Amino acid sequence: MLTSKEKQKIIEGHKLHEKDTGSSEVQIAILTEQIEQLAKHLKKHSKDNHSRRGLLKMVIKRKKLLDYLKNEDEKRYHSVIKKLGLKK
Repeated sequence: MLTSKEKQKIIEGHKLHEKDTGSSEVQIAILTEQIEQLAKHLKKHSKDNHSRRGLLKMVIKRKKLLDYLKNEDEKRYHSVIKKLGLKK
């Protein structure tokens, strides 16, 4: 679970304008951080199937947001992929 300070730091790095908290880039960045934390948790607690299900849901949601962003603005899509270090 991300703290509000961690979320704020992520938002600062990916926002498009001053009051941006919900753009696709911001949502993808927050989901990516949550996925990384949950993956670390699952390496330690391999039999936690409830968390595994949540992880899969987050990955699917991020994939849908990335597909949406790719269809809307491919330039922004490539910049987000590069900034977050994700595979295409």
